[in-house]
Amino acid sequence: MISEIRIIPVLDIPLIKEQDDLAKIVSERIELEDKDIVVICETVVTKSQGRVVDLKKINPSTRALDISKKTGKDPRLVQLILDESKEVLKIGDSVIVVETRDGNICASAGIDVSNVCGDESVVGLLPKDPDKEAEKIRQKLKKLTGKEVAVIISDTQGRPFRSGAIGVAIGVSGMKPLWKRAGEKDLYGYELKSSIIATADEAASAASLLMGQADEGIPIVVIRGARHLKGEGSSKELLREKEKDLFRP
Repeated sequence: MISEIRIIPVLDIPLIKEQDDLAKIVSERIELEDKDIVVICETVVTKSQGRVVDLKKINPSTRALDISKKTGKDPRLVQLILDESKEVLKIGDSVIVVETRDGNICASAGIDVSNVCGDESVVGLLPKDPDKEAEKIRQKLKKLTGKEVAVIISDTQGRPFRSGAIGVAIGVSGMKPLWKRAGEKDLYGYELKSSIIATADEAASAASLLMGQADEGIPIVVIRGARHLKGEGSSKELLREKEKDLFRP
């Protein structure tokens, strides 16, 4: 039985630059324990990978110009959204919902303007292969600390039929992203038939309470004491199959 879950900020994180070693930065600032979940916001991973783009270097296509007129978005940003997407699902007033190349359904292909570098013309793309990057960070943390931890790369996304954004896991290593509890019994002995808990998303959302979205300056958080299934998994398991997605246009 869990008695306590702690959400611990990793403090004094410097402004991240390309090729910065995130595992080394974490290990120097907090003493990790076995079974910790290290949650890293996608923006710092993006910056460490050098996946930032200056909009001044983007030439929008005819399609981008057309969508820009419908949404009011910068046509250069629209072009980047198109470049990072497999499919445009919905275009509305100031919003473009797409399926990204990694299969995530989100607004603006997850491209960030805030907390990138202070220049509004420079934006951050989603990290490349976030599952692989989470695994790389986890293995480096194990080498540096000797501890077996899980690593989540998180982003904030909106949800169908509900207002506001919450944290979600877009990269996972060292834990099962889903906890399938079918076959277990509830307090009254009823056997659960189809309960599946998105444990990685729940951890990412809990971490976002500390991370914030503005000037908090806490891009990395450690969750200690949370129940999760250790093992290998992929964030792709969190994506509902296209044929079963009732919310998809």
